Amino acid sequence: MTDTTDATASLPPAAGTLIERMGIEITEVTRERAVGTMPVAGNIQPYGLLHGGASGVLAETLGSYAAQVHAGPGRAAVGIELSATHHRSARSGIVTGTATALHLGRTLATYQVVVEDADGRRICTARLTCMVIDTDA
Repeated sequence: MTDTTDATASLPPAAGTLIERMGIEITEVTRERAVGTMPVAGNIQPYGLLHGGASGVLAETLGSYAAQVHAGPGRAAVGIELSATHHRSARSGIVTGTATALHLGRTLATYQVVVEDADGRRICTARLTCMVIDTDA
């Protein structure tokens, strides 16, 4: 069953978080897909290229938000594994990440996250696995 409910209205505030510091803007979140953008400026390494860690932050953010929607009320999604392959560099502009569910289970959720530049060229492919746990609340 595909959940097409957009959960961006119910996202927790990003103020004071790494999401804000990186300039990430989340534009779509469902249990099966999350999309967001991030500027290259301010997220570069000393050679002027988008930092690979910044791509990892974008990937984990998007996959974690989608996994949280999958987890539902009274449960939480926590990242347990992230891997990333960097295909090409970006020097300017905005990159867009799209997290797509690969597995949505009772205790694990796995997403592939593709990060692309403004021309649609793949910058990075990442995979995130989140554990879904019950919360104490």
